[in-house]
Amino acid sequence: MSARKIPLRKCIACNEMKPKKELVRVVKNKENIVSVDLTGKANGRGAYICPTIECFEEAYKNKKFQRALQTEITEEVYSGLKKVIDK
Repeated sequence: MSARKIPLRKCIACNEMKPKKELVRVVKNKENIVSVDLTGKANGRGAYICPTIECFEEAYKNKKFQRALQTEITEEVYSGLKKVIDK
């Protein structure tokens, strides 16, 4: 029996490839609603970030989520993401 392949994703802030389960996903659906996706299965375009405050601040300062998701990100989404990371 062969070992299962672990899906890797790249953090938009530090550009490190990490296993998908170690990262936090932010998703934009077809209605252009942006939300934090804790399950990793929501439909839409996703962007991943490490659950560290350094990566969050880098992405926030340089507007990396806006570039990755191609839409404006509200402060409400950023505050929700920061709560998830602070846990």
